[in-house]
Amino acid sequence: MAHFMSSLRNRLQKRAAYHRTVREIRSMPLDVALDLNIYQGDAEKIASQAIYGR
Repeated sequence: MAHFMSSLRNRLQKRAAYHRTVREIRSMPLDVALDLNIYQGDAEKIASQAIYGR
């Protein structure tokens, strides 16, 4: 049971980090995004790569 709770907590933390990263990328000022070579339309893809490694 402890392993299940630990796994669930880890998945919830990653999910929260994913959504936080997407929000941050989308709210980034355009000039900053361009300086970092980030297309804001790829927020989900970038967040997925950063959090889940895929």
